Amino acid sequence: MSKTKSVKILVGGVHASVDADESVILKKAEDKMKRAGFSTSTLHFRLYKKSVDARRREDIRFVCTVLAEGNLSKEVCTESRLKHAGAKLLREEPLTPCFGDARLSAPPLVVGMGPAGLFAALLLARNGYRPILIDRGASVDERVRDVEQFRLLGKLNVESNIQFGAGGAGTFSDGKLITRINDSRCGFVLQTLCEFGAPQEIMIKAKPHVGTDLLRGVVSAMLKEIERLGGQLHYHCRMDDFVEGPDGSVRVKTNLGELVCGAVILAPGHSCRDTYLRLLEKDLAIEAKPISVGVRVEHLQKDIDTALYGRFAGHPNLGPAEYALSDTSTGRGIYTFCMCPGGEVVAAASEEERLVVNGMSNHARNGNNANAAVAVSVGCHDIEPINGSLPLGAIAFQRKLEHAAYLAGGGGYVAPVMTMGDFLNETRGSEPSRIMPTYRDGAVKVSDFEQIFPSFVTKSLRYGLRSFGRKLKGYDVPDAVLTAAETRTAAPLRILRDSEALCAIGHDLIYPCGEGAGYAGGITSAAVDGVRVAMALMARFAPLSKE
Repeated sequence: MSKTKSVKILVGGVHASVDADESVILKKAEDKMKRAGFSTSTLHFRLYKKSVDARRREDIRFVCTVLAEGNLSKEVCTESRLKHAGAKLLREEPLTPCFGDARLSAPPLVVGMGPAGLFAALLLARNGYRPILIDRGASVDERVRDVEQFRLLGKLNVESNIQFGAGGAGTFSDGKLITRINDSRCGFVLQTLCEFGAPQEIMIKAKPHVGTDLLRGVVSAMLKEIERLGGQLHYHCRMDDFVEGPDGSVRVKTNLGELVCGAVILAPGHSCRDTYLRLLEKDLAIEAKPISVGVRVEHLQKDIDTALYGRFAGHPNLGPAEYALSDTSTGRGIYTFCMCPGGEVVAAASEEERLVVNGMSNHARNGNNANAAVAVSVGCHDIEPINGSLPLGAIAFQRKLEHAAYLAGGGGYVAPVMTMGDFLNETRGSEPSRIMPTYRDGAVKVSDFEQIFPSFVTKSLRYGLRSFGRKLKGYDVPDAVLTAAETRTAAPLRILRDSEALCAIGHDLIYPCGEGAGYAGGITSAAVDGVRVAMALMARFAPLSKE
């Protein structure tokens, strides 16, 4: 009698119409396996991944991967038969921390409650390290109130805003979880988000998102769990400096007093410029990295739906359409970033008299407008060093654009806008009409972007927008609205770390982490880096609970 084994098989390339329900998709996957000679009576089928193929607007389809799980004989489950079915074995890599023998002199400190800091602290708390987690900003609920006050009244809280506070900048975004990194820990991140309240659909959709409304609850639940497991949370607590002691401790100076810890996971986010300036004064190895700057562009969501889906626009199984466009033909990248279907342009400033915009969507993505950043790559060669320092120059470059945007709007965090037609034709004065700006309920002023950006940015933006208009019909429609300035697409610097130990070069108790340290570019990749760094710390130090 042939022996059977438990298997998990991914059946790919399952195509279905947009009207097909899940049972039809599963039946198609089962039929593919039967045609390849598999007996499917012992297998359970469920949807694993689902994406939209809209390359042919007259025949939009779903492309799915189905997981078949159960017992099969070794003789049947051969490589050639799997290939014939368009299938492969799912080889899962469980997240299994290993623990070192070194003793921590005190609990580890995690600086920053964004995705990197949250996941690092959660993993440490689950394994007995009792981390201290701090953020300069407020709790989720308090932060929501501060952001709403800024939206309604233009009163900026420089410590609690869209950039700073529980959950980091991603809390006020589309909650997009797409990532280009190929890392097995991505699955752990998605599963953990679902565990704390994110919708299960993020495990299936090829382009998953949570939405800012649901993400806030997920962040709060994760923080409560860290605290329940013995971690400490400190809000309104800004790291101002640190001193490494000969006894294996790190004394971290904050605005609330001194904290003593055994190691520091430094995950401060990409907007912590005062922290950057202090770190640059110390002897950490820090380098400038390329950034991108540009504008937010708004279209009517129904126009984007029609442009991408044609007669299928508005189909309940498709949802709002989203796009990603790029052009590198000039040698300088121009690309769309953080596209928010049915969303709004939000006030993302974190410093006085500097204006920044970003995009945000709720889970339903049911607003009238679609928005996205249109960003131009800025290389280190474009940056003017400050006192010989490129990182200082990159920070100054961002700040200069943000202050120029503030002045162009006339102050009071009124945002400068231009219609697409005016910007492309190098005219000015047209007021928004069919497409109305969503920034702070219309607190905008028609301006001239030449007063904000250097010429290489405006020239590249014009080239890119025209290119995108050729790729997506109606993208360069004259009454689309552009809002400046989008400057926080990425951190302007990287804190160099050892490639294996992941501690800062020359500072073996400091672990730079996440987007703010220059090692990630979104919610998922930042969370993965937080997991990676936490595991590196655990591989070196024993849990406090075992002492």
